[in-house]
Amino acid sequence: MRKDVRILLVGEPKVGKTSLIMSLVSEEFPDEVPLRAEEITIPADVTPERVPTHIVDYSEAEQSDEQLYQEISKANVICIVYSVNNKKSIEKVTSHWIPLINDRTDKDSRVPLILVGNKSDLVEHSSMETILPIMNQYQDIETCVECSAKNLKNISELFYYAQKAVLHPTGPLYCPEEKELKPSCIKSLTRIFKVSDLDNDGILNDNELNFFQRTCFNTPLAPQALEDVKNVVRRNMTDGVKDNGLSLKGFLFLHTLFIQRGRHETTWTVLRRFGYDDDLELTQEYLFPMIKITPDCTTELNHNAYLFLQSVFDKHDKDRDCALSPEEVKDLFKVFPYMPWGPDVNHTVCTNEQGWITYQGYLSQWTLTTYLDVQRSLEYLGYLGYSIIYEQESQAAAITVTRNKRIDLQKKQTQRSVFRCNVLGARGSGKSGFLQAFLGRNLQKQRRIREDHKSFYAISTTYVYGQEKYLLLHEVMPDFDFLSEADLACDVVCLVYDINDPRSFEYCAKVYKQYFIDSKTPCVVLAAKSDLHEVRQHYSLSPHEFCRKHKIHPPQPYTCSTTDVPSKDIYTRLTTMAMYPHARLRCMCACNRCTYCLCQNLLKLELLRSIKAQLCRVVFNSSDQPPSSLYSLTQRSVTMVCQLTHRLLAREVTVCLDTCFWLPLFLFLLHVVTLC
Repeated sequence: MRKDVRILLVGEPKVGKTSLIMSLVSEEFPDEVPLRAEEITIPADVTPERVPTHIVDYSEAEQSDEQLYQEISKANVICIVYSVNNKKSIEKVTSHWIPLINDRTDKDSRVPLILVGNKSDLVEHSSMETILPIMNQYQDIETCVECSAKNLKNISELFYYAQKAVLHPTGPLYCPEEKELKPSCIKSLTRIFKVSDLDNDGILNDNELNFFQRTCFNTPLAPQALEDVKNVVRRNMTDGVKDNGLSLKGFLFLHTLFIQRGRHETTWTVLRRFGYDDDLELTQEYLFPMIKITPDCTTELNHNAYLFLQSVFDKHDKDRDCALSPEEVKDLFKVFPYMPWGPDVNHTVCTNEQGWITYQGYLSQWTLTTYLDVQRSLEYLGYLGYSIIYEQESQAAAITVTRNKRIDLQKKQTQRSVFRCNVLGARGSGKSGFLQAFLGRNLQKQRRIREDHKSFYAISTTYVYGQEKYLLLHEVMPDFDFLSEADLACDVVCLVYDINDPRSFEYCAKVYKQYFIDSKTPCVVLAAKSDLHEVRQHYSLSPHEFCRKHKIHPPQPYTCSTTDVPSKDIYTRLTTMAMYPHARLRCMCACNRCTYCLCQNLLKLELLRSIKAQLCRVVFNSSDQPPSSLYSLTQRSVTMVCQLTHRLLAREVTVCLDTCFWLPLFLFLLHVVTLC
């Protein structure tokens, strides 16, 4: 909605321009009329549209042509005043004023015109027969009003129509010659229909119509009013109502009817509620709401956003196979002005055997977009109507900005759900295969991927201690001389080398020493293509010696040349290290979920070894006590286990444990006491 409206009155001398303005202000015809009225501002609270209105007069006697041109360029609407009893002033409308205004305005943004027939009190006949052909000839003319400044006839209506021509213009919506909606209006209303069609059955049922009415006009329709609307459509269109609901044709017909009956403000209210401006384009404020993101913070979708996206998926997955076929994807994105997903998306997320994006892959792609480019994610949610359906102020309500990563490191815990792993390595080391293996594709399936459809990203879910997390893999192109901040900004680094290529590890070693040796970012060395023969690397240290020297995990063997789905253990480990970079956890079976793995990880800790030694000392020193003190000894041992366990968790793995692991951990430590 505009902040204000500027109305300019032009016309031949003595037609009553100044009298109209003064009659509006004083509510009586002036005894003396000046050559030109001063600019008048009407406050918003006294105008029907609640918008400040500036009324500007023009006088040929007092103003130059240059001043007139300036006023025309500043005006939002121009009233061309003529006298109904003066044929010459009517002729001047088409011979002088309309051509003059058109010459001084941009063709793509013509200012609306209103023809004003003043001095209707002096004649008994109407000038409309003469004016109607002019209105049909010029599309910029919004309406014609006959009025009288002397007896105050239609004065307030004149300026109301002028306001309305600016705030609710007919031009972008309707073609009077064809008597139908313009293509841009049909396109906008079709998107609104699809967004409001919550079950995607092509019909707005009573619940959906009521939701639409409440969203746009803050009030639901009474049952009888709903039936009246549908009956109007039934009488005029054979297929406007289907299964007692409003079809798209019926929806468009209703808006055509509103405009033809002069109620185009109804259509504009709907369009503006769904984010459209005067040119029927979605506004920047609607698509890109303000969201503050501080450095070292990431962006994620919150719970409500995932629920919304789930509902969008469900209503387009018509065959209920938990995957979106190409036709279903195309249908989903019909509310977009372009197709946002290219063929690379199918190689960025999980797909089914047919290559269709699964439900998990669909959510993963949204998660990836939000993490990498939150503005684009906001734009996409705007097209889908998130803020309207969930009745939020903007799409920004769907985004969670995580806290600074340094705070996570200090507190040794995180609430984040998405973790980024940058994959670095020499060309041909197996980085792309590592990304595709994360999506469940072995080498045989990877060979079917076209070169121009490949993606440098892969995202899917992993489970860390029973919690579902997203791991985002990013393949960094090998350029040792320069790695950007984006290449270095991540939660965990995976350095990949080919065990069958003697020069492959050297790149990993140099990258680590130059960029990550003093970094707090955990690193993993991946020995790719482990199904091949391992050769000696042309580097001063072997990969194992290098890892031992720099106190990082030994190289992890990996291959995607399998007959089945490649193992995902390494991805779980990467996610765990990204979540808990402060903890040096080594998992025995690599699942990082079971009690056995958890306890084995704890046993690897030096602090736990000291606990075990202290417990052994307690038991040894108490071995000569009588049996009657056994109960007391057990109590002391249990108390000590609890105290030391709390110390252990506070120092090393505060957030590594879910509450479901406390009991098995406690029982395991009691078992250690018994063994001691």
